[in-house]
Amino acid sequence: MLNEKVIKLLNDQVNKEFYSAYLYLDFANYYVDKNLDGFANWYQIQAQEERDHAMLFIKYLQNNGIAVTLGAIDAPDKNIAAIVDPAKFALEHEKYVTASIHNIYAEAMAAKDFRTMQFLDWFIEEQGEEETTADELLKKVEMFGGDSQSLYLLNQELAARVYEAPTLVL
Repeated sequence: MLNEKVIKLLNDQVNKEFYSAYLYLDFANYYVDKNLDGFANWYQIQAQEERDHAMLFIKYLQNNGIAVTLGAIDAPDKNIAAIVDPAKFALEHEKYVTASIHNIYAEAMAAKDFRTMQFLDWFIEEQGEEETTADELLKKVEMFGGDSQSLYLLNQELAARVYEAPTLVL
């Protein structure tokens, strides 16, 4: 049986992951409007990953006999004024998600919930990768975003990204 506080935090994380997907879809829509289909592709794939993360949390709860409580998903609230803004917001958001997962881990550790800690290990590693990737993209957009030729090449690079489903075994 999972600890009640850990259960609440895991259910809250489902909502945070779905919000992340909404946020990245909003970024993708912004780039579609700017005719930057590579950037749009990159954030659409990010949205797919976040939906998959939410589903992994749901499956974990269900596999442990816990009812999943879905909350309302807030609309993205970021005001995008420049091409670089989504990359800045994405890095901030990934740091927020990392902190949230660390908080769940700390609560699981306090409850000696080793199963949840083991489950979260994958997410901790994933969040390290997410933060690194978001930071690298931000640096590229800051470096090349002001030059139309470089922006075109970066857009092509981002268009080549393909979706890879997570390989976490529950």
